[in-house]
Amino acid sequence: MFVSNSKKQFQLVKDGFINLLFPEICLACETELSAREHHICYTCWESIHLTYFEGFKEPSSLDKLFWGRVNLEATYALFYFEKGKASQKLLHALKYQFKGNIGVYLGNFAATKLVNHPVFKEVQALIPVPLHSKKAFIRGYNQSEKIAQGIASVWKIPVIQQEVLKTKHTESQTRKDQFQRWDNVSSIFKVKGDLSNYQHVAIVDDVITTGSTLESMAKELKESNPSLLISIISLALAKSK
Repeated sequence: MFVSNSKKQFQLVKDGFINLLFPEICLACETELSAREHHICYTCWESIHLTYFEGFKEPSSLDKLFWGRVNLEATYALFYFEKGKASQKLLHALKYQFKGNIGVYLGNFAATKLVNHPVFKEVQALIPVPLHSKKAFIRGYNQSEKIAQGIASVWKIPVIQQEVLKTKHTESQTRKDQFQRWDNVSSIFKVKGDLSNYQHVAIVDDVITTGSTLESMAKELKESNPSLLISIISLALAKSK
């Protein structure tokens, strides 16, 4: 017991010293975080507009986005993406500042909101939207995979990483209109592995704008596995103008 307590005390002192030299700062406003804050301060977190889709009884705007395009069981986004605000800064840190742990943290948070959802609780596996090998090498990790890991840690289900591949290195979607986005991502995914052991999977992404990437991937999954049920989980949904 004495040794165990001594180790804990040493770790606390060590963590405190490291934090003194390298304090953790808010990814949105860059103020120093308190011991109870993680990645983002309370003030910036409160400024992020959550969707609350988990409590909707009627179809959400995200559900409607895919109507007539691909058949999905359920869709979910944790918060709205707003340019120049905390939500954008969080996602920018996740994708471009080597802050993969924020994806795990937010994925974990999203999973707790959906743990009793009548549809999502039936999901048996998670499939993160894959990155092309070139982009994965540059970035160092797949941000969607990090989000999926956070969800999986709560739901205790597997993350499928190798069964779906991105076969073409696409251009950024940021400045493209809806038709250009679809043209950019059509026929870029290939189902390589066997998914016959799963009846219901969820595709995981970081942010949804027009839904073209997810539509393309879901259609490819359906073509290879016609009976497969598919849902979608994303951290963010871009607000319509």
